Amino acid sequence: MGGEISLEELQLAARNHGLPLEALRWDLTPVGLHYLLIHYDIPEVDPAAWRLELDGLVGAPLSLSLDELRARPAREVVATMECAGNGRALLEPHVVSQPWLLEAVGTARWRGVPLRSLLDEAGAAEAAVEVLFTGLDRGVEGEEEQDYARSLPLDDALHEDVLLAYEVNGVPLPPQHGFPLRLLVPGWYGMTSVKWLARVTVLAEPFDGYQQRRSYRLRREEDEEGIPVDRIQVRALMIPPGIPEFATRARVVRAGEHVLEGRAWSGEAEVAGVEVSDDGGVTWAEAELGPAALGRWAWRTWRCTWDARPGERELCCRARDESGTVQPLEPPWNLGGYANNAVQRVAVTVVE
Repeated sequence: MGGEISLEELQLAARNHGLPLEALRWDLTPVGLHYLLIHYDIPEVDPAAWRLELDGLVGAPLSLSLDELRARPAREVVATMECAGNGRALLEPHVVSQPWLLEAVGTARWRGVPLRSLLDEAGAAEAAVEVLFTGLDRGVEGEEEQDYARSLPLDDALHEDVLLAYEVNGVPLPPQHGFPLRLLVPGWYGMTSVKWLARVTVLAEPFDGYQQRRSYRLRREEDEEGIPVDRIQVRALMIPPGIPEFATRARVVRAGEHVLEGRAWSGEAEVAGVEVSDDGGVTWAEAELGPAALGRWAWRTWRCTWDARPGERELCCRARDESGTVQPLEPPWNLGGYANNAVQRVAVTVVE
């Protein structure tokens, strides 16, 4: 890994956490193990006083309490959520930010009100082009004081699986995951699913706030406008086999036949297959891909049998989706360290 982790990055790493990769074995990630990224502070919210405001370019603005939202017809969606910065710490040159390795991911069952039903009720005007989502968390970024806020094109906001979620895995949202209400945009990187949601605003022109204009854009130079980060790139991860050394996490495996397994997902298109290598990506073997049992937006299982021969091995896995996209062997670099979906590499010592 290039570069040293600074004190500031250590502070970020202590506030946020990733998924232990052995927890990939669960279809639904236990809430306490689901990855977590908090941009500013967790706001203190009085649920009795809180209301969701829906305004902007609509015919009939709405103001709804949590009880009123919960009384409406609900929908459940199982979705794999991944941070756009997952894999950032593996990039060279070093990118200074939350130092994710590969663990910034989780899959959960979210329950809430379809956003589309509220937009239909409020009556978005014909001139509407985007929907803005504003959270209660406030801070300073890029020398701008701001509420955390991001927008979606109207067509994407109207997808039936975009939710205003108040439950995760059958329980009310915990404070760190956006209590009392958060946005869920399946298939998009996690920064899109605004937490501690307070306001939904229909806009006649694209949102130009910091999180849209400057952050979460693929840029190689500071003066570039860049390309917006949006949908989750195809990725596979494996449950590291064997046992780890405490400090380095280096794996030790007994020689013989082992079953390698993990998960694969993509926000762009359905996962089409997974391949596995034990020689650092020189040769590949097709793994068995499990069914899409949890739905379109959730990860799928994969597994294969591995004949572990004594010596030093480098295990890799890579997924491809139905659009034809395959994980790259090497990560593409950008200033923010976003969308690094290069193949996972697991160093293993195989012993007799």
